[in-house]
Amino acid sequence: MEEVCHVGAQAISRLTQLGLSTEMIHQALETAAADARTCTALDAPGAAASLFWSRSNRYMREQLIPEDWKFSNRLTILRTIHPSGTFAITAMSASKGVGDPDAPVRAKNPKGAAIAVLVELNQQLGLFPLEDLGITISEETERNVDDLPTWFILYRMDETGIAVEVSLPVKMHGKYVDTWAERIMVDTIPFGDGGAEFNINTDDNDDQGPEFDVTYKGI
Repeated sequence: MEEVCHVGAQAISRLTQLGLSTEMIHQALETAAADARTCTALDAPGAAASLFWSRSNRYMREQLIPEDWKFSNRLTILRTIHPSGTFAITAMSASKGVGDPDAPVRAKNPKGAAIAVLVELNQQLGLFPLEDLGITISEETERNVDDLPTWFILYRMDETGIAVEVSLPVKMHGKYVDTWAERIMVDTIPFGDGGAEFNINTDDNDDQGPEFDVTYKGI
């Protein structure tokens, strides 16, 4: 399956087709980052990362639920489900390359069995018609959330800002999600001159960028 990248006006159009927008994603991530910055060394290790992940999904939901989206926390995957019931989204951290159509990107942390099953389903749905997989859609029946393709809102923070893209995962190598059917490039959220103060828990020894995620069972 060949990866398709959307940039510029094409990316904006593709986001619109998914019921999303740059402004919506930026608002969720900026607000989540502000919450995460309230954590200090007196919090539990990884608290800022965990809070950012949780609040990113929460603030996306707060914007989307009034538009008739639904949500599920099944298997600790924080999915928000499109009103059509045909796909879901979830936010998670990624490594270098986020938002760069010329660079590879992968999920930052190793993932468990639940994500592996989700990614495999995404691949199957891209290769075969839904009816061939025994999945039918009607107005009278709702599909189980585990039967839905799931897009990832990928984020990565460094001292300059938060890089973002919305991508559809279709393959893992080992425990890392690293192959995508589509990648939609979203404008970076810049920090400006105050970037160093805005950054959260930067670890200079981490070759994948700052520790800005936490691994949960099932994610």
